Order: sequence, then structure tokens, then C-alpha cells
Amino acid sequence: MNAKAWFLEVRPQFLLLSVVLAFLGTTVAWYEGFFNLGFALLAFLGILLNHIAVNVLNDWHDNKSGIDRNTVRTPFSGGSGIIQANLMTSRQVFWLGLVAFILSVPIGIYFIMVKGLILLPLLLVAGLCVLLYTPLLTRLGWPEWAPGVGLGLLPVLGAYFVQTGNYAAVAIVAAVPAGILVHNLLFLNEFPDESADRKAGRKTLPITIGKDASAWLYSALTVGVYLWIIGGVAMGKMPYPALLGLLTLPFAVKAIRGSFQHRDMSKLVPAQAANVMVVLLTQLLMGVGYILAGVFQI
Repeated sequence: MNAKAWFLEVRPQFLLLSVVLAFLGTTVAWYEGFFNLGFALLAFLGILLNHIAVNVLNDWHDNKSGIDRNTVRTPFSGGSGIIQANLMTSRQVFWLGLVAFILSVPIGIYFIMVKGLILLPLLLVAGLCVLLYTPLLTRLGWPEWAPGVGLGLLPVLGAYFVQTGNYAAVAIVAAVPAGILVHNLLFLNEFPDESADRKAGRKTLPITIGKDASAWLYSALTVGVYLWIIGGVAMGKMPYPALLGLLTLPFAVKAIRGSFQHRDMSKLVPAQAANVMVVLLTQLLMGVGYILAGVFQI
């Protein structure tokens, strides 16, 4: 067994997203006066396992459909290439993804037992987003909402809920930027895959509305994240230090510019890199802002 191949198949470079999602949800709860380290770590593990599951199962589906044999691979899109390089079999990849998902289930059951049944709808929606994203939702015209919800908004809410036992407005306000950012993470990364996705019968936004319109939509959503943070602070729903999330604006400008230059891969790939920085650092800095607000009682 090639341990390195198995490790690379989970696409570890993308798993930092799970860290910042768990961090943001937990810091909001801490700011509200709730913190249990064991719950925080267990919630992070559950988010991480689901993230691994969706990454690996997506790879399996994309190999089966032929997408990853036809797409233009970049550091941020086009699959891991592990199956195509014959480092793992398709069957091994499938079971790796399925086992990762199955291992997350007992964690969800535990938190339902400890924190209450109202966590169940959140976990069911998140699980369906993981399992149905590639085989079904990518064919419905606007699939990007699923990772935005299932790997963005809901993990932040879940990390908050396991600390507090409720879904407070402050958590929802903090989670919305995460949902938009993860939506946009998939959105921009789909630009190079448009041709291969179209041949496989997918209907992602770059296919449904075209890449030019997609660049405008991506830009509007990105700007919306910053306006949401400013509005949340102005309305008293976020502490002032959450404005630290605005520091990623230069990366956002670079990503937006690159989205309009999508025909030039030498411009699009740096835009994808900038987009990753926006997604990760905005949430991280917001979380740091909640910590500073709690420490200094701002």
C-alpha cells in the first residue's frame, strides 16, 4: 500500500478549510461564554472527516464519469490525479471516501445525544450535501450552493451548537460569510473544468450562465462577504474586531480581476490561489476578532 498516495488522495492542502470552519464556530461560542475543548476537537474531527469524504468521493465520481481524464488540472482544480496515475484503484478511492463519511456518523450521534435532537436536521442536510453533490446536484444548474451550505455555513453553526446547544442569531450572522466563501471556492475552481464538466452532463454555474456572467456573479458575492461583515458590525451582530476579516480585500481584488481574465490560465490560476487565501484568511481573521473582542471586552 502506498501510504503517500492515500494521504495525497484526501487532498490535505484543502483540509485547512475544516480547521478555520471549526475555529470560527468555536470562537463565536467562546465569545458568548461557552467553551469545551473536547467538544471543539470532536466537532473539528467530524467536519474534517466529512471534508475528506466529499473530496475523495468527488475524485471517484469524476474518474468514473471521465471528467478528470479530460479536464485541465491546476493546483486548485481538476482532481488529485491519483487514480489516473495508477497510485490507487478506483475501488480503493471509493472505500476511502465512504469510510471517512461513516466514521463521522458516530460523532454526530454522540452530539445529538449530548446536545439535543435539534442538531439532527443540520447533520442530515450536511450529510446529503456530501453524498449527493457530485452524482446529483452538479447536474441541476446551481450546485455550488451545496458546498456553501454543507461545507461552509453548517459546519460553523454546528461547531457553535455543540458548545452552546442552540442556534443563536450571532452564530448565523457569522456563518453566512463562510457559506458564501466556500460557495465561491468551488465556483472559481470550476472555471477551468467547464468544458470537461459540460461533456459529462454537469450544469455548474460557469456552464449554466457562462463564464463571463459567472465572473460578475463571483465578484458580487465576494464583495457581498465584506459588506455583510461591515453590516454585521454596524448592526451590533458582530464585535468590532471581526472587521479584521476585511484585511483580505487585496486578495479578493486579485481574485476578482483574474475571474474576468479566465481565458488566460496564467491569470486564472493566481486568481484561484488568491481566492483560497480569501476563503481561509477571512474566516480565520474573523475568529481572531471574536477572541480579541472577548479578551478585551469590546
